[in-house]
Formats: sequence, structure tokens, C-alpha cells
Amino acid sequence: MIKVRHILGISGGKDSAALSIFMKDRFPDLDVEYYTSDTGRELDETYALIDRLESRLGKRIFKLDAVDTTNIVDESAFDHFLSMYGGYLPSSTSRWCTKKLKLDPFENYIGDEPTISYVGIRGDEDRDGYISKKQSVQSLFPFRRNIWSEDVNKLVLANKQIAPNVAFAQDQGYSEHFITTLKVEIAPSFTMKQKLNALLDASARDYNYIVFNALKATDYPVGKLDHFPLLDNEENLVKDDIFKILEDSGVGIPAYYLPIEYQVEIDGEIKSGTYNRSRSGCFFCFYQQKIEWVWLFETHPELFAKAIQYERDGYTWMDNEKLEDLCKPERVATIKRDHYLKTHRNSKIKSWQDQILEAEGEGCASCFI
Repeated sequence: MIKVRHILGISGGKDSAALSIFMKDRFPDLDVEYYTSDTGRELDETYALIDRLESRLGKRIFKLDAVDTTNIVDESAFDHFLSMYGGYLPSSTSRWCTKKLKLDPFENYIGDEPTISYVGIRGDEDRDGYISKKQSVQSLFPFRRNIWSEDVNKLVLANKQIAPNVAFAQDQGYSEHFITTLKVEIAPSFTMKQKLNALLDASARDYNYIVFNALKATDYPVGKLDHFPLLDNEENLVKDDIFKILEDSGVGIPAYYLPIEYQVEIDGEIKSGTYNRSRSGCFFCFYQQKIEWVWLFETHPELFAKAIQYERDGYTWMDNEKLEDLCKPERVATIKRDHYLKTHRNSKIKSWQDQILEAEGEGCASCFI
């Protein structure tokens, strides 16, 4: 039997952390390798979370280094590539940091061995995240009822695959309703997404075994396995489930998610709001909201000062504002006021968990892991 690797990337955020615990507890017989891509510019809270996870998992989380900085004083992997790019800071339109610090080290780590990569995208998210272009790597999503990536679903649900799928289903004694749905061809009146959802509604487990059987005739890593325990998984975990996994495990929420109270004057009255960071990643991540930059300024002033130092040669983290202007008292007050009014609009105060979910966006960690 061909050896298939099972790997799981830890970004330092809540979803990948919860997934590592979920896999350890639900599928203890899988020999999962855990890794993290270390940019050298993560928050201390991120490293603390990884330490707690290692203790809970009873297994090392391997650190992927984009470059060897062992003999370089005060330089991180990020600094190394920043020099290569002539001081040009990454941005939403030029995300060289994601490629150089996350994706390239990941691709080098997995090599060409058949590999299943477990990704912490939840059941309440409609995306696949980063999918390796290597034929030897297959991404799976244990938190979703549909654990398969879009390319796999397209292959399995193609009209030409109907006959072998139906034959397998009949041989396994699947329900008539499930088989009837399998027989329906994909067309403008019945899209692939509609067919997929109908099959999952009928039986996610039965659909998983249909996929497993179809993959036996391909080079997908899952098809090389004799047995795969996730086929029986019918979970569909959402945000609240993720927080519960972390709390029940004893690992806890990454500290930067925890809300911190701030004071702001609104129409002559002092109001109390809360702020926190919404994602993992470098402390100077350009995807941060302005209130998160204020959070960094007030909770980690030394890191905010470092972020200012990177703004040189005309390059800034934000398109419309320099950090040295953002941290001025009157500007901080304006940002807090705008944030308070936004989160308290219509007198409906959202939970801090809901605020995190709303703010997650497409940061490098969330799109990759």
C-alpha cells in the first residue's frame, strides 16, 4: 500500500487550532503531522497558543521557516523578503508575503508524496481556501458536511460518472431516494450544487462512500487508502462549535480574540466599547481594520512602533493613512467613535464572537489554512 501523509496547518487562529483538537479526538488512529508557518513577526499570543496546542495534542507542531535566519541578528523571514522586494510592503493587490512566507514553505514541506491536507474551513463558510496545484495533494474539510473540494465534487458528479455511481449505490443497498437523485443529470435546471446538496441531505455518509469509490480510479491521495475514517463524518460545525471545542479542551481562545474595553466620548457622554483582533497573522497585517491598528497601538505599543518603522520609502500598510498619523490622539478618538457607532447601530450590540466572524475577511492565514 502506498504511504499517504496526513497534514494539518496551524495558523495560530481559532479554526485551525480547533481542527487540530477535533482530529486528535475524533480520529486518533490517523497519524496527522501538524505544522505552522513561522513568519517571525507573529504576535506573542500566537506562539503561546501553539505551545498550549503542542501540550494538548501530545505532539510537536513543526515550524516551517521560509529562510534560515539562525545566524542573522534581528531579522525575520519577513525582513529577508522585504529586502529582496526593495522595501515594497505587501498589500491586498500584491500579497507576496503569503506566497513567500506561507505557500512556498508549505509546498516545499509536502514535496511530491501523496498528501491529504486538512483545512479548518467551517460549515458556515462558502469557500475552499488555498488548494495546492500539485496532483499529489488533496484538501479536505472535516468541519463541513461536504468534506470534499470543488474539483472532487465536479469529477464525481459529472454526468458520465452517473452509471458507475448508481451501480455502486445499488450494490451497497442505498435508499431508492438517494439512487433516484444520483440518476438525475446535471443541467441548467438542476445544477451541480443543487445535486450535491440533495445528495448530502439524503445521506452525507453515503455520498462520501460514493466519492471514495470514484477516487479509487484516480491519483487523488484519498483513493490510495484502504480505509478512511472521515467517510463516516457527518459534522457541520459553525462558529459557536469552534469556540466550544477550544474552551472544552482547555486550550482556550487565542488571547488576541478576547475583547478589551475602551472609552470614547459620544455626544458629550463617555461610552464603553470593546476591541480585539479578528485574525491570526503578522502583527502588522495590512488586512487589519483601523480599530485593530488602534488595538495594536494601545495593547502592544512596541509592536506598533516596529510597524511604523516598516513604513519607509513611501510605502505604507494602508492606502490612505500612515501609522504615525493614525496613532494621534484625535485620530484614535475618531476611529473608536466610528467603531462604537458601527457596532451599536440600531441599539443591537453584537457579541464579540459575531464581530470576529464579520471581520475575518480574506487575511493570509484564513485563505491559506
